[in-house]
Parts: sequence; structure tokens; C-alpha cells
Amino acid sequence: MEDQVKEITPEQLMAKLEQGEDIQVIDVREPEEWNEGHIPQAKLIPLMSLPARIDELDVEKPVYMVCRSGARSHRATQYLTDLGYDATNMVGGMLAWPGKVEQ
Repeated sequence: MEDQVKEITPEQLMAKLEQGEDIQVIDVREPEEWNEGHIPQAKLIPLMSLPARIDELDVEKPVYMVCRSGARSHRATQYLTDLGYDATNMVGGMLAWPGKVEQ
């Protein structure tokens, strides 16, 4: 089967957050990258920790995956999709994020 994951642009994700949609934003970068700036509503779960921390996600809510450029979050999105989550990758990662960031 081909590696197919749902994708969203940073602008589309920002609009969902601004509209107050009940979603989960998971940042799969490492803590030092997170500390350089992250989406305020995001939760940090580094990619390598995701399998061990899967119970922190609500399978009933859409999950939007974020990383630096989109590659790690793509892998995380595929992993969650395979487990039955409604997961979507934010293309371009934080390099493309036009909104506010927290440090």
C-alpha cells in the first residue's frame, strides 16, 4: 500500500485553532527544538516517545501532527492513521508556521 496521509497547510491549521475547534496538535520534535518556539496549543510528544505515550491521545478527536519541516510528523501521521486515529500532517512544519509561537 502506498504511503498516503492526510495533509493540512499551516494556514488551515491556524484557522482551525482560531475557530476554537476541538482538536489535538502534537509536536513530535525534540525538547530543544520545542523550546526554540512552538504552537501555543500544541503538546510535545517527541517522535521516538509516541508509541509509549499513545494513551495521551484521544482517539475520538482529530490529531494534527507538527515537526520542524514535515518529515517526522509525516511518519507520525502514518503511524497514528494505521492505528485508527484521524491524523493529519501539517505540511512544511514549523518552518512554514505563520502564527504566533511560544518559547
